[in-house]
Amino acid sequence: MKDIYKHLCEREDIPLFQQAWWMDTVCIKGDWDLFLYKVNNDIVAAMPFHFRKKFGLKFIIEPQLTPYSGIWIKPNQPFLLRNQYELEKKIVTYFIEELYRFGFVYYLQTFHPSFTNGLPFYWKGFGQTTRYSFVIEDISNPKLVFEAFSNRKKRDIRKAEASLMISFDLNPNAFYEFTQMVWAQRKKKLSYSWEFFCRVATTALERNQGIIMAAHDDQNKLHAALFVVWDKRSAYCLTYAIDESYKGSGALSLLIWSAIQYLSDKTIAFDLEGSMIESVADSYVQFASSRLSYFEIKKTNLLVDLLMKFRK
Repeated sequence: MKDIYKHLCEREDIPLFQQAWWMDTVCIKGDWDLFLYKVNNDIVAAMPFHFRKKFGLKFIIEPQLTPYSGIWIKPNQPFLLRNQYELEKKIVTYFIEELYRFGFVYYLQTFHPSFTNGLPFYWKGFGQTTRYSFVIEDISNPKLVFEAFSNRKKRDIRKAEASLMISFDLNPNAFYEFTQMVWAQRKKKLSYSWEFFCRVATTALERNQGIIMAAHDDQNKLHAALFVVWDKRSAYCLTYAIDESYKGSGALSLLIWSAIQYLSDKTIAFDLEGSMIESVADSYVQFASSRLSYFEIKKTNLLVDLLMKFRK
């Protein structure tokens, strides 16, 4: 079925993080699967998902560095336009039934913003949380994009431009080591390994769908670094790191602005991959971004709840 899906991804405009190549990359052990839905022998919907097995039990979870997955439904189909609600209900209900046949004790997926009908999950006892990202909807004209920034954001960028240089070729190993150092400054540990990050970054770079950027000063001190990936619809600010010693230099704002300029002829939108953290949201709004909601859908059971309580 994965081969069928790979061919589908080559033909259809399926979002980046639901693409077969992305799932192959981030699910290192090959622990991903999918369901397909057909109408008149034509695939009109798909649901790729990542899973892990522990103690013989299946946990469906998001892969690392993967902000969206879940259900993709082929847009602009005549039958969908005529009766969108009924078909979506049928598709989602079918996928839920397939999930139960697959068997799981824990389920958690964050759905692409294009998926807007979580009701069938609710009816089947799943929980739903609304999360938010922040998106600059059209970056084709960087001049207009910059003009829409807040005055404060413009000042930060101009200040950073006077003292920092941007490079577009930081290697994955250097990015990981820098990020690891930044997390250590906060007395935290990175959740993903060097091998995992290098696999993801190298694959994206080789496909010309990723870039690692860095902001250095004239002493060659690295202030911040940014990893961006994209498809033809949107770029995604996937992960970044800022040296705590240079938090006030405006390096991240300059990196984002530089990425927007670089990608203006390669994609349409720029997803800042927003946060539920108030200070981050306040900063991203200054880029004249629009708030974009998406679903986090979850289901567990009594056994897992007991295991979690036991661990505490």
